[in-house]
Amino acid sequence: MVEQFVGKWTLTSSENFDDYMKAIGVSFATRQMGNMAKPDLLISVDDGVISMKSESTFKTTEIKFKLNEEFEETTADGRKTKTIVTLDNGKLVQLQSWDGKKTTLEREIQGGKLTAKCVMDDVVAVRTYEKAA
Repeated sequence: MVEQFVGKWTLTSSENFDDYMKAIGVSFATRQMGNMAKPDLLISVDDGVISMKSESTFKTTEIKFKLNEEFEETTADGRKTKTIVTLDNGKLVQLQSWDGKKTTLEREIQGGKLTAKCVMDDVVAVRTYEKAA
């Protein structure tokens, strides 16, 4: 099921992302960069290990993980989280926990596009990616 996510995806739209970054505690300066960045998302699978790499002119981050196994992640904004990724009804659901807080990133493929729904409490951001040729 993860295979449908494999490939290179380019960010084409981002809704409410600044409010989401505010909700998770990202500083103003970092949010400015985050809002300007148009990252490419590279997803691959090698022997059961999933790699998700986000590349932009500002920063490149990569996480490698196995489904349903908790791991430590340092996020692009510097948070150190305990993260677990599950596959739920065709969605890749990433749950990050840190300092008593939790946020969820739900990625799914709809109509050939990858959407990433970022949820923190009642704040929801949606980022849409299109597959690069």
